[in-house]
Order: sequence, then structure tokens, then C-alpha cells
Amino acid sequence: MTRKLTGLIVLALVVVLVIITGAGESIAKNVTFYARIVRLYAQTPETRISMPLAQVSRSQIANTWHAARGVDRLHEGQDIFAPRGTPILSATRGLVYKIGENNLGGQTVSVMGAGGRMYYYAHLDTYAQNLAEGDYVTPQTVLGYVGTTGNAQGTPPHLHFGIYTSSGPIDPFPLLTDRPAPSRPSREVPPNGGALRSH
Repeated sequence: MTRKLTGLIVLALVVVLVIITGAGESIAKNVTFYARIVRLYAQTPETRISMPLAQVSRSQIANTWHAARGVDRLHEGQDIFAPRGTPILSATRGLVYKIGENNLGGQTVSVMGAGGRMYYYAHLDTYAQNLAEGDYVTPQTVLGYVGTTGNAQGTPPHLHFGIYTSSGPIDPFPLLTDRPAPSRPSREVPPNGGALRSH
């Protein structure tokens, strides 16, 4: 039996035990949350994901994967620089797994995507209003805003973006793709100055 299948079976048993032994709204929310996690684990991970900052293209990123951080640590992600307050969008569909703060990342959001991959967004200035753990997100969902919290204090504002799998961190850079430019309504004026007509 594969490790992934074993993990799914154990998770399913936990969900069943919670249903049998518990009651109430919080139990129902937990069951729904874990059922969604089981579905995500069963999906194939994306081979392409969206840039988490719509205003930054992939070609503007200096690849910082495994750059030295001090004498005993390698960088496990990509730093994407942008002005403070730039909206951070989810790179994938998934569930907000954790919203919290730690010494290195400062204010962080973790989103679980297909295959159980964890997408980690760090150094946020602020979180998106009303964002909550358990929320379903898409690549159009704002998670927060670029900042310098955690160990990024004193550096230019940026997003630290990491991806973690069951076997450890992976480089996000090869997976990133530019977001399509937002469509704008046509402001074309006909040569005769009259109204545009459809054909």
C-alpha cells in the first residue's frame, strides 16, 4: 500500500471518528474541511501555477532558490519584490490551511492545493479582509498584501513564495506562469465619429 493511500485512509478514519463522537457546528466545519483536504490529496498537482503577484512577470524574478541564508540555511522559495501593499493572489485553487505568524516569515498564509502541496506566502504586510482558515480559494483570490514582516524587516518589500510537498520543499520558479493581462473594454472610436456597430 502506498504512503499516499495509507495517509488518505488514516485521514478518512479520523473524519469518521469525529462524526461518530462529536456534534455541533464546529465538528461539521472540521468534517467539511478534512473532506476537502482528502479530495485535494487525491488530485494530481499542477504543473503550471499563476504568478502570485499580477503586476510582476516571471521574467522579472531573480531566481533565489537555494541562495545562501546565513551559514547554515538555504533559501527554500522565491522572493518576488514589489511595492508594499501590492495584492498577493493565490497561485492555485485550494484551501486556506493556516493563517499565522512566525519569526522567519512574519505574517503568513498557507494554502493547500492539489496533491497535498502546501503553497506558502510570507512577509505579508496585512492579510486580506475576511480571509479565514478553511476558505476555498482560486487564482483570483487575494490572500494579503506585500510587506516586510518577520526576518524581512529592513529589506525592500517582497513576497517569499514557497512550495512544500510530502518529500520536502520544491523550487516554485519552473512552475510559475505569467497571469493574463486583465481585459479592458474597447474604447475604439469609429472613423466617422458615430457609434460602433456589431457585424
